[in-house]
Amino acid sequence: MATQTGTRHKIKAIIFIAIVACLTIIFYGRRQPQNNRSEAAYLSLLREAYAAVLKNHVEKPDSKKLVQSMVDGMLARLDPHSAYLPPEPYKEMEVQMSGAFGGVGIELGMKDGKLTVIAPIEDTPAFRAGIQANDHIWKIDGTSTRGMNISAAVKRMRGEKGTPVTLNILRNDSLKPLTFNLVRDTIKLKSIKSRMLDSGYGFIRISQFQALTGVEFKQALQKLHADSGGQLRGLVLDLRYNPGGLLESCVEVANSFIGENINNTVIVSIKGRAPGSSHVYNATIGAKEPHYPVVVLINGGSASASEIVAGALQDHKRAIVMGKQSFGKGSVQTIFPLKGSAALKLTTARYYTPSGRSIQARGIVPDIEVDNIKPLPAVRNGEELKEKDLGNRLPPAGQPEKPPVIEPVHTGGLAGDKDTQNDYQLSRALELLRSLNLVQERGLLGAR
Repeated sequence: MATQTGTRHKIKAIIFIAIVACLTIIFYGRRQPQNNRSEAAYLSLLREAYAAVLKNHVEKPDSKKLVQSMVDGMLARLDPHSAYLPPEPYKEMEVQMSGAFGGVGIELGMKDGKLTVIAPIEDTPAFRAGIQANDHIWKIDGTSTRGMNISAAVKRMRGEKGTPVTLNILRNDSLKPLTFNLVRDTIKLKSIKSRMLDSGYGFIRISQFQALTGVEFKQALQKLHADSGGQLRGLVLDLRYNPGGLLESCVEVANSFIGENINNTVIVSIKGRAPGSSHVYNATIGAKEPHYPVVVLINGGSASASEIVAGALQDHKRAIVMGKQSFGKGSVQTIFPLKGSAALKLTTARYYTPSGRSIQARGIVPDIEVDNIKPLPAVRNGEELKEKDLGNRLPPAGQPEKPPVIEPVHTGGLAGDKDTQNDYQLSRALELLRSLNLVQERGLLGAR
């Protein structure tokens, strides 16, 4: 689990990513006696400024918003990932990390300015009722969605399990709305998708590291073993566009492959300034996955917890990392619950791969660099947005990475392979697994 008990706060240790920007938060720390006088002066300055604004501004300020803005401004100078979380954003973050909430099971988007169903989630009230992709949600419980944003719509559709909600939907430009009377249920968001790519070759995609990701990952591996008749010959672990998540969950995933060498079981180490903020996460000793080849796919959207997994498997030489250089978020955020259902998300430590590498503002450099045929979504003047581009980001530490092997750019996947023909990086990963097995089967590894 992702909880630790501190002397003053219950702390949830997470690794969390916000690629473009983060909210900001309050400062939390122990005061040193020698700084009492100067800190008192700083706090006095803060109180004076607050009182002056409250008394003299041309418009009467909202005291609550004013204090939050002061806190936001203070924390904005620390780093891009520290944030003050008001009750609603904090609750939403907990929902995302838990992977479960009360609702109807609809992925929402905006299309032509209209609230539109991207897809119903399988085995949910919306799916069972027959709601379809591209349906336009016209009303929610009688309230028009005109001008309503996605967040407001989500808030209206979520609720306790067993409570009703009515959706009026327009389909295929029809002027006659369809009415769906739904009963909310517990919606579980799976962070794992898996399938067989080819005979003996499995594929697992992790979209985010949530509370149940470790359990789901083991279940996916078991299914791949069963589907391959117990002859799994290789695995593609897809961490592209995975923004991170819970530290403990990514450790569980890496633990499936690391721990054969009892002299080196480190998965990741975190080092902070405050007492108790440093820790080494080790793999458990015991049965691990068979030593079949593994290729880990990463790109500029792979960050934080996904970089921990890629870095650990790379350092232990348990996988070949392929794709593009990752985002480069090498810091740990800790959640401090506050009064009033709010919380503090504060950067408390850096993390290091088993070999001692810090990837802060550098990222994981793939062993084999492979471009994809599709453009990446997060770009800035034609370039990927990375941790190093964020204002006030933590400086890099350690030595620069060695350059990867760079493969020339191609424009397609494997001919005749429907799973990979539109995903060049995936096709190269599968091709590499096949090649590694061929080399092993023919005994070419020891050839001179």
